[in-house]
Formats: sequence, structure tokens, C-alpha cells
Amino acid sequence: MANHKSALKRIRRNEAVKLRNKLQHKSTRNAIKKLKDLSSKKEALKLYPQVASMLDKLVKKNIIHANKSANLKSKLAKSVAGLK
Repeated sequence: MANHKSALKRIRRNEAVKLRNKLQHKSTRNAIKKLKDLSSKKEALKLYPQVASMLDKLVKKNIIHANKSANLKSKLAKSVAGLK
């Protein structure tokens, strides 16, 4: 158990940050699934920039790696481009 006031605060803060990161990551994953399931190119083109922005924010906050984000955006862009 923590012996210092600052360590106790750090434990509380880490838990709050962990929950926030988890929520943001899960909501981004759900948006990606939603984009993959779309069959309309018009809707997909509308949603893609939002998903890309969400991925960029996760990278900025070090929740996911930059290369993973780049790979996901590339695959999503390719799938959106292939829609009719």
C-alpha cells in the first residue's frame, strides 16, 4: 500500500485516466466497426473523417501507436474507396 499522500493521489488519478482512455478507445473501435459495416459510399465518406480524427486523438494521447493508427486509416480509406 502507498505510504505517501502523493502516491495515494497518483493511484486515484491513474484509475480515472485508465477509465477515460478505455472509453475513448472503445468508442473509436465501435466507430470503426460502424464504418466497416456501411454499404453506402456517401455515408462512409461522411463518417471516415470523424473516425480518422478519433484515431489521431488516440495517437496524440498515446493510447494507441501511430503506426497502428496509420494502418487502420489506410485500410478504412481503401474500403471506403471500394464502395459503390
